[in-house]
Amino acid sequence: MRVLVTGAAGFLGSHLCDRLLKDKHDVIALDNLFTGYKRNFAHLLGRHDFEFVRHDVVNPIMFEVDWIFNLACPASPVHYQYNPVKTVKTSVMGTLNLLGMAKRVKARILQASTSEVYGDPQVHPQPESYWGHVNPIGPRACYDEGKRVAETLMMDYHKQNGIDTRIIRIFNTYGPRMAVGDGRVASNFIVQALKGEKLTVYGDGSQTRCFCYVSDLVEGMVRLMEYEGEGCHEPVNIGSTEERSMNELVESIGVATGKNVSVEHQPLPKNDPVRRKPDTTRAKERLNWSATISLEDGLKHTVEYFKGKLEEQTD
Repeated sequence: MRVLVTGAAGFLGSHLCDRLLKDKHDVIALDNLFTGYKRNFAHLLGRHDFEFVRHDVVNPIMFEVDWIFNLACPASPVHYQYNPVKTVKTSVMGTLNLLGMAKRVKARILQASTSEVYGDPQVHPQPESYWGHVNPIGPRACYDEGKRVAETLMMDYHKQNGIDTRIIRIFNTYGPRMAVGDGRVASNFIVQALKGEKLTVYGDGSQTRCFCYVSDLVEGMVRLMEYEGEGCHEPVNIGSTEERSMNELVESIGVATGKNVSVEHQPLPKNDPVRRKPDTTRAKERLNWSATISLEDGLKHTVEYFKGKLEEQTD
């Protein structure tokens, strides 16, 4: 296949590029480098089957491709709240532009959606049938609602124009190539622990997340793109079902880094979900997918990566 990956210089996008090239596809990597870094795929530059294009998906573009993976959007609160209008435009106008391309060249397109479409859920765990509990005017709305509209566009283009669409709802994912200051809890805790700082815990630390290692997430993404069975156009949750509280994560980070960690509590951010866990029944039944890498094993690889990044900064 000839494949376009938007957001390719980001954490997830760069790992997806690696996987697609391993599967013998030709990859066009597109990114505006707002939150992504060319160093994430520097090892791929110069390959005959890999091409980087610097471009913002808010502006139309045309490629003759077979598959489109749309990962273009700031994904951490620090980044998506920095310019909320831009975040909404990326999700809505960007998705519109890519769906227009998919229509013209008859490409299959996958939208990287998010567990944030469920907001602060009142149903636990969250199945794809749950409509969510989202504040449309809150500080997270630029991301939450932008992704919800992107899903709407995907379904409407499929129903109205017959576009071959896929929607993946990504739950908390971690691993090498996360940015040092991106604001995600796993990277925050690891960096703070390695620096000998107190770990910032919001609220009392009882809120939960399920942490999926990046290779598991990419495997689910590829399987969904390849899937052609019943309900292939419906959203699919991809994430770990191993629920951990923030306090439990603190303990795991201490073990993974070999540090005696301490915490500093701060107020829980507005609209921050209290519990989050995917119902992955659909992924298991349709894609034969489930997370395989434990948090402990995944953290080992992630901590080694951040050790290297911090050493680079001090050189």
